[in-house]
Amino acid sequence: MPPVLPPPLPPELLPPEHPPVRTRKVGVLLTNLGTPDGPDVKSVKRYLLEFLSDKRVVEIPSILWQPILRGIILNTRPAKSAEAYAQVWSDDGSPLAAITKAQNTALQGAFGPNVMVDWAMRYGRPSIPERIQAMKDAGCDRILIAPLYPQYCGATTATANDKVFEKLAKMRWQPAIRTLPPYYDDPAYIDALAESIEAAVAKLDFEPQAIVASFHGMPERTLELGDPYHCHCQKTGRLLGERLGKPLVVSFQSRFGRAKWLDPATDTTLEELPEKGITKIAIFAPGFSADCLETLEELAIRGRESFEEKGGTHFAYIPCLNDSDIGIDMLQTLLARELEGWVAPA
Repeated sequence: MPPVLPPPLPPELLPPEHPPVRTRKVGVLLTNLGTPDGPDVKSVKRYLLEFLSDKRVVEIPSILWQPILRGIILNTRPAKSAEAYAQVWSDDGSPLAAITKAQNTALQGAFGPNVMVDWAMRYGRPSIPERIQAMKDAGCDRILIAPLYPQYCGATTATANDKVFEKLAKMRWQPAIRTLPPYYDDPAYIDALAESIEAAVAKLDFEPQAIVASFHGMPERTLELGDPYHCHCQKTGRLLGERLGKPLVVSFQSRFGRAKWLDPATDTTLEELPEKGITKIAIFAPGFSADCLETLEELAIRGRESFEEKGGTHFAYIPCLNDSDIGIDMLQTLLARELEGWVAPA
């Protein structure tokens, strides 16, 4: 059994003028991609500048990319993106922020009284450096960083971890750090997805002829450079298909720019399925731990429109695991495993 962290010395035993000594804690920081502060052009422009300036996201030399970003993209894309965000924004803010916050709330107390669970965004707020500092100030001398990306990608998992270590590089007294590995083939994740899909399909008033698994796209060049993301997505699709007893249609969404992206594209796939006689489908996004603009607007709204315009008759979007009981149980299982040696089993 892991050792229990000893309590701090009582104040009366400390030397005069000694800095306050806090109860030692372990931290768990859930991290996700990010979101603008509001569905307005100014907020979206600020968010896109940070996001698209990340060299992990756009692997083009800054001297070539920044003039394009600042001269063309940031003067055209924010208005369109703001309009899309407005369609999915709620009183709780953006879906991604609201759901990640809800996941954090659901995990409070899950690992014992001396484990602090918090959340942060790679881009936007609350920021990763801000929450790392807050955890350290609260007494966390060991922190598990949990990027909520099942499949590893340099543009998601790696850049989140980069931000953590960028913060640590500026700290004199660093906490010990662990990072959650990708869980694309973990039985707990595959089972959670399967249970969620089976439950959702059982509630439909039609039988899907096909189930589409839409992953976020990446430029094909990332695969050639050694990024394992494509392989992770394909394995998730294969294992989940085996678990469900039927093959899935795997596709990749959110293409951007002129570069060749991973195929097949989700939008093209949705347009072609009716031509093949498949007019009843269910679609879900297993690469997202929480619903967001790319799932609720791109898939559930625009994806439906594309499918029906080409002759599709029945379309269902299956939500991400989000803060469902199934999703939270899965996260608790994964996180508890990574906390072994730091935290006594519940």
